[in-house]
Amino acid sequence: MQVLSELEVCQSELEVYHAGELTVLGFGGREILHDFNLAEYRDEITELVRENHCKALAFDLTAVRSIPSGLPGVLKCLVREGLEIHLYNASADIREMLEIAKLDRALHFHDIEI
Repeated sequence: MQVLSELEVCQSELEVYHAGELTVLGFGGREILHDFNLAEYRDEITELVRENHCKALAFDLTAVRSIPSGLPGVLKCLVREGLEIHLYNASADIREMLEIAKLDRALHFHDIEI
C-alpha cells in the first residue's frame, strides 16, 4: 500500500490523503476555485486508481460549498468503471447538484464531525 502526501493535479491543490484499495482525495478544507475543472484531470485520477488497485474512492468535501460543473461527469465515469464513491461532508448544494445529475443513488454520502 502506497501513501502519498499530496498530488497537485490543478491549481486548487487536490490532495491525496491516502492511496490504496481505498483512496482518499480532498482539498485540505479549502474552497474549490470556480474555474477548477476536475474533468480535465480525470485521466490522472484514473491512473492513481489503477496504480493503487483502488476499489473505493472517497472525496473529503469539508468546507467545499459548491463543486465545479465537471465533477458529476467525472464521478459518473468512475462509477461506470466499478468504483465505489464516497463523499464526506458534502454541502446541501452539492447534494442537490448530484441529485439533479441523478448520481445521488450511485454515491455514498457521509457526514462526520471534524
